[in-house]
Amino acid sequence: MNEPQESIAVGNPVFRDTRLAQQARDSGPIAAWRAALSQGPAKAAVAVDGEFAVALREPSGRTFLAVDRFAIRTLCYRIVGNELRFALRADALVGADESAVLDPQAIFDYVYFHVIPSPRTIFKGVQRVPAGHYVLFENGQLTVAPYWSPTFDDTSPMSLAAEKERFRKLLLDSVAAQLDGSKGACFLSGGTDSSTVAGMIGLASGKPAATYSIGFQAEGYDEMAFARITAQHFKTEHHEYYVTPDDLVSGIPAVAAHYDQPFGNSSALPAYYCARMAHDDGVSRLLAGDGGDELFGGNTRYAKQRVFGAYQRIPEPMRRAVLEPIFRTRAMARAPLLRKGASYIEQARVPMPDRLQTYNLLNLLGIDNVFTAGFLESVDIASPARQQREVWAQAKTGDLVNRMLAFDWRYTLAETDLPKVCGTAQLANVSVGFPMLDARLLDYALRMPPDCKLKGLRLRWFFKEALRGFLPDETITKKKQGFGLPFGVWATRHDGLRRLASDSLGSLATRGIIRPEFLKELLEERLPSHPGYYGEMIWILMMLEQWIQSHQPRLGRVT
Repeated sequence: MNEPQESIAVGNPVFRDTRLAQQARDSGPIAAWRAALSQGPAKAAVAVDGEFAVALREPSGRTFLAVDRFAIRTLCYRIVGNELRFALRADALVGADESAVLDPQAIFDYVYFHVIPSPRTIFKGVQRVPAGHYVLFENGQLTVAPYWSPTFDDTSPMSLAAEKERFRKLLLDSVAAQLDGSKGACFLSGGTDSSTVAGMIGLASGKPAATYSIGFQAEGYDEMAFARITAQHFKTEHHEYYVTPDDLVSGIPAVAAHYDQPFGNSSALPAYYCARMAHDDGVSRLLAGDGGDELFGGNTRYAKQRVFGAYQRIPEPMRRAVLEPIFRTRAMARAPLLRKGASYIEQARVPMPDRLQTYNLLNLLGIDNVFTAGFLESVDIASPARQQREVWAQAKTGDLVNRMLAFDWRYTLAETDLPKVCGTAQLANVSVGFPMLDARLLDYALRMPPDCKLKGLRLRWFFKEALRGFLPDETITKKKQGFGLPFGVWATRHDGLRRLASDSLGSLATRGIIRPEFLKELLEERLPSHPGYYGEMIWILMMLEQWIQSHQPRLGRVT
């Protein structure tokens, strides 16, 4: 655990100013950061690329914190008296001699998002620096502000023929920059991004990459066949591991306990076993493909929301006076095709980003059905949506697709996928790099026209076309899956896993947060009827309880 320090500078900051870069080499990054800070906190941070977290306390007591644009490196803080204390982990800011008060709003946010988005943490009074933000504490005044917000300059056309080789060179340079001289290795799901990283490692290092893949003996969850296609195509040194239900029983408590707050992304378990396999093979650093979908338009929701966005281009008088009244009639509800039209209109009428939560599991189950009445009295159920709207408005763009990308840079990457990979790799004693988030690729994505990212409804069109001939054809045409986890399916078949889930939910039922009758219904009725769907909620609540148990007796109360 990382105790509060006088100064922290971690990661691999890249100072654009040559003078500061030289100072970092000669005297260390803290000296360079102190010199940069003379320009002001926002200018100091925005002029640095790469992954970093920095905390500087000056003799005057003025304290400066900042993290990189995607919060690959994280930093937490709390005010104690006239001092701003900071640490790399939230739980390091709660002293061993005092009870840590859990924030009920953070627990609500966790069930809503499956993670706790910054700036909140699970502990009352402890905050996390959001991605692309700085914090300044001076004369008792706290300032938290973005030093960088996504600004898209995408009006110039882009030719595939003219840009193809340049783009490939950017990918190669980005991968090469993440290699540290040790064995070149990467996660390999068999998707576009991990396959690209695997191939580029071979080009950059002159040796085939070592690739590590996870599989599941469960229909609909295993995509090892695609990983093997990539491995064969690039002749990688390929390694596979099939996660079992017994692995989950032993791994769940360890993974839950490792995080500094509850973390509910279920793919953390397979990511951990993948990283552990690499570590046991002598690998000290793994590259990951995270970010490619979010920079270049690879998630299916981008196409789906473009379809819904078309409704907003219909003149409002026609929508309100003609279409909406017609599709609300009972006659329309009786015809399947027309019923789909009515459903489309109902969803399309919801503004973004609220529309993205149409299928939020908590909302579908019913907030009042899930939480106890007493717990709900202590939280603001509108807070998550309000925060999302604020983040949605920050990106400087007039295009729906680009705004969704920027939104995902915060919620999908900074708050979910990157903590998943970083946390589990750290638990496995392996460092991790994200070449797809290289500043050069980010700048390229900011300038890429939206139609090159999503051409009609074709996802990440430019990326795939530029890599055609380099990647296997099967990789380019496959549907995205990733390291999904068949937890719900296994929980209905494996006694040990079901017992762990049942015991966890039984203990959680005593805490006054979740309604005991809901937990009973979830486990005994809903899970058997639809394991893949309701297993996700059981996982979220199980990991919450496992984290709480792992941190007792330090934890105090929920208030």
